[in-house]
Amino acid sequence: MPRDHINELTAFLAVAKERSFTRAAAELGVTPSALSHTVRGLEERLGVRLLSRTTRNVATTDAGEQLQKRVGPLLEQVSAELDSVASLGSKPAGSIRITCTDAAIELVFRPKLLAFLRQYPDINIEFSMDYAFVDIVAERFDAGVRIGEAVEKDMVATRVGPDWRFCVVGSPDYFRRHLPPATPHDLRRHNCINMRMTTAGGNLKWEFREPTGREISFRFTGQTTFSNSMLVLNAAIDGIGLGYIPYDLAKPYIETGSLVEVLLEWSLECEGPYLYYPSRRLHSPAFAALVEAMRYHIPIARE
Repeated sequence: MPRDHINELTAFLAVAKERSFTRAAAELGVTPSALSHTVRGLEERLGVRLLSRTTRNVATTDAGEQLQKRVGPLLEQVSAELDSVASLGSKPAGSIRITCTDAAIELVFRPKLLAFLRQYPDINIEFSMDYAFVDIVAERFDAGVRIGEAVEKDMVATRVGPDWRFCVVGSPDYFRRHLPPATPHDLRRHNCINMRMTTAGGNLKWEFREPTGREISFRFTGQTTFSNSMLVLNAAIDGIGLGYIPYDLAKPYIETGSLVEVLLEWSLECEGPYLYYPSRRLHSPAFAALVEAMRYHIPIARE
């Protein structure tokens, strides 16, 4: 394929992804006018309009969407294979893009990230914090992190953490003003700190396990709603209300007395986090090094 054709496709895919000539031009390091000229050349050569342009935004036409879906993954595969070949005989290097929640960043990556970056100074990692179920192929991420039950079946999944236990916590000041709940049903009388989950169609459900083993779930009302776990944690520490978060996030504050856990006997465990990525993609040595560094090894019980 002539080099000009590759440049045209690269330009088109950047604009289709960013939905903006300005942002795509900044990513590619060219001017918006030069980028527009390149894309127009591709449209003229193919004899079909690929982008619908207005004064406010840019969107793919049906033909453009089809080209993006078919050609985008192929060029990514070629780029990954070239990076893999180029890295043979040298230290792992390159950029890795990961989409995950703030809890995953804090509990999975943060404990190991400093040592990993010091060991591989030529590797750059970009974390995109998102609670939505992002299409990592379409959005050009190398991988994502989800709890096991949410990983799609067509993905390769590597365990990167132990099972998570969710807990209900509040500050000592809050409990000086409110009687602690004896059962999850009592939470209806409390100011519960909610977390918005776009994938769940509303606020996160608070899930519990009854002493009989039956699982139950509720959605509670409260004065505050946040978009991630760390903000819920901070609000609970500040005494705003009760938060429902992974125990390991709250553990340091429970140990120092800044938070108090309630309903311990009702708490629910779920399958731990997995790093997931497409099975068909050839990954670089840099990505392979990251997977191995973050891999969770289940402790072996000693007799």
